[in-house]
Amino acid sequence: MQFDQLKRRDLITLLGGAGAAWPLSARAQQAAMPVIGLLHPLSPGTYADSLRAFQRGLKNSGYVEGENVTIVYRWAEGQTDQLRALAAELVGRQVSMIAAFGPATFAARAATATIPIVFLVNVDPVRLGLVESLDRPGRNLTGINFVTGGLAARRRLELLRELVPAATRVAVLVNPADAVSAETTVEEVEGVARAIGLQIQVLKASTSWEINAAFATFVLDRPDALFVDFDNFFISRRVQLVNLASRHAIPASYPGRQFTEAGGLISYGRDLTDAWLQVGVYAGRILKGAKPADLPVVQASKFELVINVETARMLGLTVPATLLATADEVIE
Repeated sequence: MQFDQLKRRDLITLLGGAGAAWPLSARAQQAAMPVIGLLHPLSPGTYADSLRAFQRGLKNSGYVEGENVTIVYRWAEGQTDQLRALAAELVGRQVSMIAAFGPATFAARAATATIPIVFLVNVDPVRLGLVESLDRPGRNLTGINFVTGGLAARRRLELLRELVPAATRVAVLVNPADAVSAETTVEEVEGVARAIGLQIQVLKASTSWEINAAFATFVLDRPDALFVDFDNFFISRRVQLVNLASRHAIPASYPGRQFTEAGGLISYGRDLTDAWLQVGVYAGRILKGAKPADLPVVQASKFELVINVETARMLGLTVPATLLATADEVIE
């Protein structure tokens, strides 16, 4: 009898110990799951398609959110002064790596010199001081260079000329809050404009009020067309920009399809969704052990031209058939 009771007691102890061990094991596996910190200066609503592309890029590298990787999202909602605090929070959580976009990259770099950072920036990262060279970044940062100037600036001005053949004066809208990007754009656009015989008027805006004020100058000093720089703030205010261009009947060229989908006339630029996918791919490679210092900065190379024919008709413009034939998408 005592022997049977002893065996029963040992069995209960064994089962109880196993039951306690399983949750501990599950917790250990969960704790071991890598964590990506995603840091962005704006809000997620604007970037639904881009987020899906980022997740596809991760999946291409073997990672699926919720299954074998966790993503902690930190959005500044347009309050860029909060980026440093958000970056510090991610570092405090000891994330495995940080995916940083635009100005969020500098906040992430200031917060850590050891946690890997994959960035997406629209200015040469060497010029920005983020990496030592494109081929050998040399630090804890690498990423995607979403260059929007140079050839893109030339092509956008040429497209405006095709749509508005009589144009001689073009207003260029930049965001002075991102000084390096704004200066780069103005330099590139001025150089191209001189070559094709256009005059440039530079307008600056970093708030919604300043955007309204910039368009108010069109009443007295009316340009023939408008060139909107690639900027995260302008993307977040795309509906305001498109509506104002429509109200003032100004043919406008934009840096991405987000604007033409909102009713803008024409957009030409690198494919932002594809760039986010590449960020996801690099994030996955780093989670597998690659070092940022050894991963060359990727030059985003996919361009797309989108034309909104309905907006062209509203502006009294005829889109040349040759232009329609070369467009990646035509919005009727």
